[in-house]
Amino acid sequence: MKLTTYIFVFFPFLLMAQIKPVIEPKEKDSTVIEYYYIDGDSIPVSVIDLDAVVVLGKLDFASKEDRARYLILRRRTLKVYPYAKLAAERLVELNKRLETIKRKSDQRRYTKIIQKYIEEEFSAELKKLTRSEGQILVKLVHRQTGQTTFELIKELRSGWRAFWFNNTAKLFDISLKQDFNPLLNNEDYLIEDILERAFQSGLLERQKSAFPIDYLDLRAKWAVKNDKE
Repeated sequence: MKLTTYIFVFFPFLLMAQIKPVIEPKEKDSTVIEYYYIDGDSIPVSVIDLDAVVVLGKLDFASKEDRARYLILRRRTLKVYPYAKLAAERLVELNKRLETIKRKSDQRRYTKIIQKYIEEEFSAELKKLTRSEGQILVKLVHRQTGQTTFELIKELRSGWRAFWFNNTAKLFDISLKQDFNPLLNNEDYLIEDILERAFQSGLLERQKSAFPIDYLDLRAKWAVKNDKE
């Protein structure tokens, strides 16, 4: 589908501060005591520092239909997230490169070269996306870049092109202005839940969102809302 190619192609390229402890590596087992060595003094360590991990609860569904919808949403989210992640990476790369190019004409020329590269590399895959997958991609692009697809097209191309692409997208029930708001949109919350579980399981590579998202707050908020309903 050409539309999903447009979505992707036109926005390519988004404590002891003074003394650092030297940790002597040792094999870890239940009988070995580890030490920090600081300025020649050794300090036994009985507690191992670990990264904070969000403990995910078991999923509960009100009906078989809700479970089926979640699984479908999961499949679509896992499919399109890598494209949104790549879009954010390309956007960061593009902006860094454009900062070093002074002339506007050279900037436009460089942007077109990158667009052509992305189109040739990914257009065949993007055309396979369904309408629903395309809309989820638009949401995730906003999650990863902090800008809607419409804003990215407008910034990198022109307001006129963004207007027409958005109107074309409406024919496919896709809004390029759609943002990602898991606090207010239940589907977006479910997408965030799917991503968090995929990150923790290693199914997807975590990329920090462009804006703060507190999964625990979201889960608590939607749990209360569902209980009231």
